[in-house]
Amino acid sequence: MSHQLPKRDVMRRLRLALSFVFILALIIAAPPAHAQDKWVTAWAASVQGPYPVGNPSAQPDLRFAFPSPATGARDQTFRLIVMPDIWGREMRLRLSNALGTRPVSFDGVRVGLQLASASVVAGSNRPVSFGGKPTITIAPGESAWSDAVTLPFVTDGIALAGRRLAVTFQVAGESGPMTWHAKALTTSYVGAPGAGAIAGDDEAAFPFSTASWYFLDAVDMMAPADTQLIVAFGDSITDGTASTMNGEDRWPDVLSRRLHAAGRHVSVVNTGIGGNQVVGPAEYSPGKPFAGGPSAGARLERDVLSLSGLSTVIWLEGINDFSRNGNASLEAVEAGMKEIVARLRAKVPGVRVIGATLTSALGSSNAAHGFPEQDEKRKALNEFIRTSGLFDGVADFDKATLDAQTGGIKAEFIPESTTGGPGDKLHPNRAGYLAMGMAIDLDLLK
Repeated sequence: MSHQLPKRDVMRRLRLALSFVFILALIIAAPPAHAQDKWVTAWAASVQGPYPVGNPSAQPDLRFAFPSPATGARDQTFRLIVMPDIWGREMRLRLSNALGTRPVSFDGVRVGLQLASASVVAGSNRPVSFGGKPTITIAPGESAWSDAVTLPFVTDGIALAGRRLAVTFQVAGESGPMTWHAKALTTSYVGAPGAGAIAGDDEAAFPFSTASWYFLDAVDMMAPADTQLIVAFGDSITDGTASTMNGEDRWPDVLSRRLHAAGRHVSVVNTGIGGNQVVGPAEYSPGKPFAGGPSAGARLERDVLSLSGLSTVIWLEGINDFSRNGNASLEAVEAGMKEIVARLRAKVPGVRVIGATLTSALGSSNAAHGFPEQDEKRKALNEFIRTSGLFDGVADFDKATLDAQTGGIKAEFIPESTTGGPGDKLHPNRAGYLAMGMAIDLDLLK
């Protein structure tokens, strides 16, 4: 027996079907909510490890915070203080166990606006999740990005320029050897071992201070699509040795302020590691660490290429390769630079790579530096950087800091700015970093 629908029912169903197809087409064609925005890295710190291998500056005695380096953190909460170079209404962060030997479990992850010391602005702390869950365990050698977090207190990124973000998390159980960045030159805070998760924002719950960052290695902000990321890549003279504590006076900081004052839509982040080399060490692992971290080539993917929005790299490195600890040939360093620049351009077509000339270490009080043979190699590498055509431009830090009479850095750039003292004639002070940051031609970064 045949059952035919009335004509009006057929037409009604047809209209409904057409409406559904039309709505579906609109959904497919509609741009995402942030079509004009993208993730851009707003802060970064190159990881090394295991703690305490590295070159921290102005580090407090941490034996009460971390009684055993082998145990690492034990059921305790960190509140790390970082200064994003740009702010957005949405952010995400990356936790790293890249150089650990055990899985590390994190929970109670929150982000808020620092008020002062270990306290945060009331009501600003926001929970952070990973794949929709409040906890995450990261395997040795791995890292993990969080989900996006909305920051309601960000109404104007310019108004928050210079303010600091407080990133809080608990390490549940024992971490084992800790992945860290030794030379933060920024004060962060740690709860007592065994104290567990700290639910509130009472600064008294964070009795210990540290001048290093742990497990956290990147923060992204959602930013306008034309925002460009500039990565300062290098060793201790990029990391900021002998600069002021909590002063944000490294040369990349100076450059950032100049660019923002000029109205540029950029984020400048610092991926320097004190003691880093272009080609050495040949091997780096938690079982065979080196104070200067993995070589520039070994860490390029994690510390530069994996960051969001990359457009330009300013690379200052090589003096440690020519030290008594490195003792590399000029040819080896030049070859290493060529290989790394080729990798950058292959992975990020159109990336600009700016070579920075090496500042003098002649006469340094540092036992590994300051001898004539090192200076001859330095001068030769600077000539290569200036004239080889490998780079898209040159930041001539040597010219900005050199005393032509002595062959060392200028006398006013020598006294140390972190804790005081005569300086080592290797690392510029605040005045020296200011001169370096001011020497960069901003037209190179268009």
